[in-house]
Amino acid sequence: MAAGSRQGALLDRATQRWVVATGRPVSFVEQPWLDGPVGAPDGIGDTWIAQHAARVGASTAERPGSGLLPDLHACDGPGFDAARLRPDIRDFYEHTSDWQLDVWSRWSRWAEPGGRLIHALFARRLRQLALPLDPLDTAYGMESRVITFTGVDGEHLGTAWQRTLRATGTTLFGGCYGTVSLPGTDRPSVRVVFPLPNGSLTVLLRPDVTARGDLLLTSPTGGFGQDGAYLVVRAPGEDHGWARRVPLPERFEVFVDEAGELRCQHQLRLGRAEVLRLHYRVERRR
Repeated sequence: MAAGSRQGALLDRATQRWVVATGRPVSFVEQPWLDGPVGAPDGIGDTWIAQHAARVGASTAERPGSGLLPDLHACDGPGFDAARLRPDIRDFYEHTSDWQLDVWSRWSRWAEPGGRLIHALFARRLRQLALPLDPLDTAYGMESRVITFTGVDGEHLGTAWQRTLRATGTTLFGGCYGTVSLPGTDRPSVRVVFPLPNGSLTVLLRPDVTARGDLLLTSPTGGFGQDGAYLVVRAPGEDHGWARRVPLPERFEVFVDEAGELRCQHQLRLGRAEVLRLHYRVERRR
């Protein structure tokens, strides 16, 4: 094993031990909203897709018209009605593979050195959560693959969304999308699970519809068991593990601008301070 790989493995183990020491034990049977794909210790990329399909007994398919959420009405509840959304927003989530994205990034000055350190220590090596460090990194746009997980009874078990830089093929994000219902909430949450070595970063987003028919997805600060971000460590082959809520609030605003173009503002914070802002332009594939 190369020296860099050994150092990376030590960093991964240290992070996992921190979650175990400062988080809480969880049962994925009793808390299924934390159950999801897990990454291999030596890197993520797209290898997690076949591993997750084998674990849950699903088949995978990549075909035109596939969506992150096949039907946004899965989020309906007393506080949310997908029928109020603008048609293009619904179409993007329900038929994501028919759309392409361009993205621009802006780091806060105080956060950029930390972002470069995380990229050097974790993201580049693991091929996961490689947030763009410079606007020119994404100048040639992104490629995305949408892969659906289907159970033996035809049930939709989630959707993998892999995003890479078009110019270099570098993996930016790879996550599993779906919906879950948290105890005591008035609507299901959108759940995104980013596999990490022996665990995941699981983000639970609360959906809202604005008066204009735009979509808001927010993962606020709060208590354990509420919408937000969680680092999860899973014991290999077991139905239990550890989870720690982390103060990484996110806000997605998906809207149609004055020119009729579909766009998204994505804000990532650490506590109350903004870390990174991403802006997406979304258009149908030609």
